[in-house]
Amino acid sequence: MSGEGGLSLQQALAALLEIAVRAGVDEERARAEALSLAAALAESAPGAPADWAKAFPGATTQDFFDAAVRGRRWRGAPTAVLTELVTAGSPEKVAYAEALAELASASCTLGEPTMRVVGNASVAAAAQLQAAGARPLQVGSTPAPATPAVAKAEEKPEVPAKTVDELLAELDELTGLERVKREVHRQVAVLRVEKLRTEAGLKSPTITRHLVFVGNPGTGKTTVARLVSGIYKALGLLSKGQLIEVDRSELVAGYLGQTATKTAEVVASAVGGVLFIDEAYSLTAGDLGADQYGREAVDTLVKEMEDRRDDLVVIVAGYPEPMAVFIAANPGLASRFRTTISFDDYSDDELTDILTGLTAGADYELVPEALERFGEILTETPRGQSFGNGRFARNTLEAAIGRHAWRLRDVTAPTTDQLRQIVAEDLSDDPPASTDTTSEDPETGADDSSDVADPSDVHEQGVEA
Repeated sequence: MSGEGGLSLQQALAALLEIAVRAGVDEERARAEALSLAAALAESAPGAPADWAKAFPGATTQDFFDAAVRGRRWRGAPTAVLTELVTAGSPEKVAYAEALAELASASCTLGEPTMRVVGNASVAAAAQLQAAGARPLQVGSTPAPATPAVAKAEEKPEVPAKTVDELLAELDELTGLERVKREVHRQVAVLRVEKLRTEAGLKSPTITRHLVFVGNPGTGKTTVARLVSGIYKALGLLSKGQLIEVDRSELVAGYLGQTATKTAEVVASAVGGVLFIDEAYSLTAGDLGADQYGREAVDTLVKEMEDRRDDLVVIVAGYPEPMAVFIAANPGLASRFRTTISFDDYSDDELTDILTGLTAGADYELVPEALERFGEILTETPRGQSFGNGRFARNTLEAAIGRHAWRLRDVTAPTTDQLRQIVAEDLSDDPPASTDTTSEDPETGADDSSDVADPSDVHEQGVEA
């Protein structure tokens, strides 16, 4: 996938905003989300901040990297706006997904793209298109965005909202996560009976719907949270079923007093759906000053959960030990979060299944030798909290797509098989010496290279595989 011959970031953004307006999405919200995604895809490219700022007048280099941190969660999953359009069955969902895919392609024009940027963009584009049920991009080409007339002509009848059984079937199809599946099924059974008892005029104990997800990075917590939001809506427990995913930076402001307002605004955007707070314990970690802001956010969150208890579910997620301390330290949280769901690490076979699925979704094919090489990489890679699990598989694919593009750089007219097939060479831990892929990662301070076996390249920052 390449931005060559396609739209610039400004052009892709303009096309996206046009569709956002038709879909009834706040234009500024769509703009901020799109620019965050572009920054997250291009953050390893030298010179990208300056090119990115042209679409965001007045922006600084720090704004670029702040946006990249926010946008990383969408490198392998649909954006928040697209998720809401899909959940609502909007007729604009396919057009919006295609515009996001075009924006991902345009991000390859920022600065001097590394192979990682090409891989990031390909996987991100595929994630948006898959979520909306759109056809995959043709590898190596960039489709023109649909004009309003074409988009209207291609509109399909509104798709009915998914049923509980359909959403549970999607859950069951996920790789691994057997304990998680059993617990979600149990929760659904309990909540369904509670709702039926209430409708029948029977007394029913108040059951807390808020959840704690614990597990290492990349074990599917965000994916399951998205399904839970749809399930709760299908049960009639939530009015909209959207998932709003945030971390500390999106709840805490720079001054005391502002944090309460900022947190309340975030909660308001999640009403009718699920608010997913990643690494929630970061709200109460750090020095005294940070704790003051974090405590203000937690206090506001507890109040908002009580005031909006009839149409809001909050899911907090992170590592097991600090999450237990976080919940136990605040009586308001302890009384509202009574159900904890543990996410196990993936086995090698499960990670191979995940990689195969991601590859097919991006319209690539792993040849048998490449699968064998991935197995060797898994054997060689240390496992720990920073391993990344499903995100490790996604990072492997992103890097492989970049190496694949580099391998074909001198092939004038590659065949369809050549354009699709990921070979063992593309999974090599050592990128070609003539390719510059060593820009510093602004989050870790480590090289943002294509080395898929580097566990420092995976964090609990965004959407999980």
